[in-house]
Amino acid sequence: MSDRMATERPAEGAVVDAVVPFHVPALDARGRAVLLGDEIDAMLAAHDYPEPVARLLAEMAALTVILGTSLKFNGKLIVQTQSDGPVSLLVMDFSTPDAFRGYARFDAAMLQASIDAGETLPEQLLGKGLLALTIDQGPQMQRYQGIVQLDGASLQEVATAYFRQSEQIPTRIRLAVSQLVERGGNGPVRRWRAGGLIAQFLPEAPDRMRQADLPGGDAPQGAEPEKPDDDEAWAEVKALVATVEDDELTDENVGIYRLLYRLFHERGGGGFPVSPVIAHCTCSRERLHAVLSTFSAEEIAESTRDGRIRITCEFCSSDYEFDPQEFAAG
Repeated sequence: MSDRMATERPAEGAVVDAVVPFHVPALDARGRAVLLGDEIDAMLAAHDYPEPVARLLAEMAALTVILGTSLKFNGKLIVQTQSDGPVSLLVMDFSTPDAFRGYARFDAAMLQASIDAGETLPEQLLGKGLLALTIDQGPQMQRYQGIVQLDGASLQEVATAYFRQSEQIPTRIRLAVSQLVERGGNGPVRRWRAGGLIAQFLPEAPDRMRQADLPGGDAPQGAEPEKPDDDEAWAEVKALVATVEDDELTDENVGIYRLLYRLFHERGGGGFPVSPVIAHCTCSRERLHAVLSTFSAEEIAESTRDGRIRITCEFCSSDYEFDPQEFAAG
């Protein structure tokens, strides 16, 4: 399959709820593309988010999946925003090899004010704050965390800045979300779709990866940072990625392989086998029981309302109920 894209136009239709890695040797570029369909629908169906919040969380899901599927070990990638905008918190995590889940918190009054003002772009909903990417390789390994500022930029711009700041890898990211409206027995049925693409420049010679310096804190006001010329191969990759339209990333009739073919077939780029992904929450009654078993008697009492302990999972909205007497010995 990795050779076909270079020689013929792919015949596949939709590759949905999956990630396709790709490699363009002639341009020293690698990356991944994702299209989420029924699985993003399933994740969002667990919540009754207003449309702008659901759209933002779907975009965050596409970003987390294309980053999480690059992990080469058993573990988890957690992508989280904390900010002062109407949507104050987004949390997405990806558990290798294929499972993602997420939730959002928002201020209903601030959100409605933003909607009334027509300010529903991701950067407007998030406001200013932080985006953190945390890699968790398990209890025996130290977590790694990278943080980048949310400063009024879109998620794809912030993620690109993260790679420049933390990984120092020339990177371009595209994200898009759409809703399909289909006829149903009880009226229109709306289905979410989210897509994304990441392309990175990884030549054998590290000096070819040189990018413009980040502005220094002691630079004179108005001073322009040095802007070295892009490597020709990377300049071509950036130009190609810039041609990607939002609907190409989310349209099942285009599909991942057809999109990658359009972008890179003249350069011999190839797609690798599909990696399916699913929306899956790891919560369970057993896990929660184990956590509650560590509570002191005082903590159990504080968690009890009307004689029961009730817990709702923020990720999937599943409800759990416990008898506090089960933990009386704690």
